[in-house]
Amino acid sequence: MTVLNKLTSKEAIELENNYGAHNYHPLPVVLSRGEGVHVWDVEGKKYYDFLSAYSAVNQGHCHPKVVDAMVNQAKTLTLTSRAFYNDMLGKYEKFATELFGFDKLLPMNTGAEAVETALKLARKWAYEVKGIDENKAEIIVCENNFHGRTTTIISFSNDPVARKNFGPYTKGFLKIEYDNLQELQEALESSNNIAAFLVEPIQGEAGVYVPSDGYLAAAKKMCADYNVLFIADEVQTGIARTGKMLAVDHENVQPDILILGKALSGGAYPVSAVLANNNIMNVIKPGNHGSTFGGNPVAAAVAIAALEVITEENLAANAEKLGQIFRDELSAFAKDNDLVKSVRGKGLLNAILINDTEDSSTAWDICLKLRDNGLLAKPTHGNIIRFAPPLVMNKEQLLECVAIIKKTIQEF
Repeated sequence: MTVLNKLTSKEAIELENNYGAHNYHPLPVVLSRGEGVHVWDVEGKKYYDFLSAYSAVNQGHCHPKVVDAMVNQAKTLTLTSRAFYNDMLGKYEKFATELFGFDKLLPMNTGAEAVETALKLARKWAYEVKGIDENKAEIIVCENNFHGRTTTIISFSNDPVARKNFGPYTKGFLKIEYDNLQELQEALESSNNIAAFLVEPIQGEAGVYVPSDGYLAAAKKMCADYNVLFIADEVQTGIARTGKMLAVDHENVQPDILILGKALSGGAYPVSAVLANNNIMNVIKPGNHGSTFGGNPVAAAVAIAALEVITEENLAANAEKLGQIFRDELSAFAKDNDLVKSVRGKGLLNAILINDTEDSSTAWDICLKLRDNGLLAKPTHGNIIRFAPPLVMNKEQLLECVAIIKKTIQEF
């Protein structure tokens, strides 16, 4: 078989099942093309994409500006490693730091890598600036978090599927309840060894849990009062997804450390980044941290283009406007439908809670019917369906999708 042979959906699924590790449980649809808010399967059926590769494709599938930047750079220079300078990385670092309001950027590739980078950076700052005794630093995290699946990150996860049989686990983390300022206060008071508080502004993988108004601003002030770094993991919520460039912008919070990924490249290339000011980032010295591919010329060119698309096309404002319409429409629908328990979200990161138990197949079965009706979404935590379309969607398309969701649930 050559890569040029056209596969059926059945054949493509069988290939993955036979030759790939079974570390995912995909919805049974085989995609072969994407453009804007739409994707097509190998048989040619067209769908609305309501997952956006977990918010990596905020700019829409195969955005021409992003693709052109990638192709043009790939024809010129793809990789030098960081053993040498390249003529794109500095441009990207300047562009991104000025856009987000930080002094420095440390480039990586994946969201989990960026989280690991932020943890290392916070610990090194704690020892060399704050004065915590070596190997004593602790980082506060939230229950039901999702920051990736590396060994360190699963050490502070409470998801049994991600954790079980992967120990021994990394120490140095305190877990508190999300959206609970009292528990944060108690954790900050509990020890002089607290280096940082790592938090998702909205817990996406947990089911799009939006914290109470003022939570992030109050948490940031608490951290400042205790000389503790506030780390915002905006890998999923950042880059206009929630109606602002960053989700923390809703409360005018400037994190001490910002973690970005996914839509930083428009879904065209693995690009992630950690941003901080000089008083934090300057603790990193040559040899402390790195990546062969981190900061490569293609990644830099793609990230600049992806961020320019967000600003030039006002995608944050579009997400804010369409998200409100989406929640209004489905909240009204939920009042008369017993199957939908609640609707929640911010911008175009939303979820509906299905009125069934977490171990039921109802949400999965609804997603199969949505697929049949031309819309792709995926459950999370059993009875929650997350809806996150590309931000280039227009109102007419959104209302068509809302109609599909309503029709599917009514007929279920």
